[in-house]
Amino acid sequence: METFPVVDMEKLNGEERGTTMEMIKDACENWGFFELVNHGIPIERMNTVERLTKEHYKKTMEERFREMVASKGLEAVQSEIDDLDWESTFFLRHLPVSNISEIPDLDEHYRKVMKEFAQGLEKLAEQLLDLLCENLGLEKGYLKEAFYGSNGPNFGTKVSNYPPCPKPELIKGLRAHTDAGGIILLFQDDKVSGLQLLKDGKWIDVPPMRHSIVINLGDQLEVITNGKYKSVMHRVIAQPDGTRMSIASFYNPGNDAVIYPAQALVKGR
Repeated sequence: METFPVVDMEKLNGEERGTTMEMIKDACENWGFFELVNHGIPIERMNTVERLTKEHYKKTMEERFREMVASKGLEAVQSEIDDLDWESTFFLRHLPVSNISEIPDLDEHYRKVMKEFAQGLEKLAEQLLDLLCENLGLEKGYLKEAFYGSNGPNFGTKVSNYPPCPKPELIKGLRAHTDAGGIILLFQDDKVSGLQLLKDGKWIDVPPMRHSIVINLGDQLEVITNGKYKSVMHRVIAQPDGTRMSIASFYNPGNDAVIYPAQALVKGR
C-alpha cells in the first residue's frame, strides 16, 4: 500500500532538496494532498491555538450544537442524511480585509493568537506556491501573482469541531467535495481522525500527526496547472467518540482574479 506523502521542509535547505522537491511534485500530481513537518510555524503557537480553540468550543459552541441536534431530531435518524454535516464551525477572514475583531464570543487573547497564526500560514502558503512554481518550471511568483485580483488574494480560516456522532454510518462529518480555491493549509486534531481523500477509487485516511500541517490543492490551482496538479475529493467521517478539531486556512484567488491555464503548461506551445 502506498504511504501518505509527508514532506520535511527542513530538507529543502540541504543536500536532500532534490528528493524533497520530487516528493512534493509527486504528491501534487498523484495525491492532491501532502503533510508538512518542520514547516516553520512555532510549536508553542500551534499548542496555544489548539488549546484556545477547544476551550472556545466548550464554552460557546458545544451547547448550541446540542440544541441544533435536538431540534432536528438527529440522534434518532434511521436513514442516511445527505443534506447536513455533523460539524460546528465559524469563519475568520484575513485578506483582503480581516473580520477577526467582528466575530462574536472570541476573547481578545484568542483573536490575537489566531491573527498571528494566520500571518504565519499566509507566509507558508506563499512559500509553497513558489515551490510549486519551481517544480512546474514557472517563473518564481507566477502563482502568487495569478491569485492577485485588484485587492490581492482571499485568505480565510474555517474553524471546525466535529463532536461525537451517535450514528456515524448515517451522517458525515463533512460530505465529499473538492475545494474550489487555491491552496489549503490544515491544522488538524492529532488524536481524533476522520479526514479521508479519494485515490484510485478508494477512500484513504489522512493520518493525524502531531504539529503537522496538511496541504491540499483546490480546483483553481488544477486549472492554472492545466490539470497537471490535482484537486481531489475528500470528506470527514463522523466518529462515535471524541471531538475532532480542524482549522483549515484557504489561500484563494481574489474575487476578480481571472484564472486560466499557465501558457507554459499548455501543450503545443
